[in-house]
Amino acid sequence: MLDRDAVLAMLASYGERPLDTVDDRIDSLDLAWLLYEIERRFAVPVRLGDADLARIATVDDAVTVLGPVVGGAAAVTGG
Repeated sequence: MLDRDAVLAMLASYGERPLDTVDDRIDSLDLAWLLYEIERRFAVPVRLGDADLARIATVDDAVTVLGPVVGGAAAVTGG
């Protein structure tokens, strides 16, 4: 399941930032990292059009747009 806490944790892993320093706004580098992390952690391809990607500007937007992509996929454990 992709929720706000999961998105914040993935964004924090970009640059190994403390969780409390992650901004609610998502820029293009954050978005690229987030898409990579979702594909890696949930083993699901993220195939979104430009219009859907443009809708992702905040953590809550990411949950709304990317949540259905993840759906019921379980996080992949291990490295």
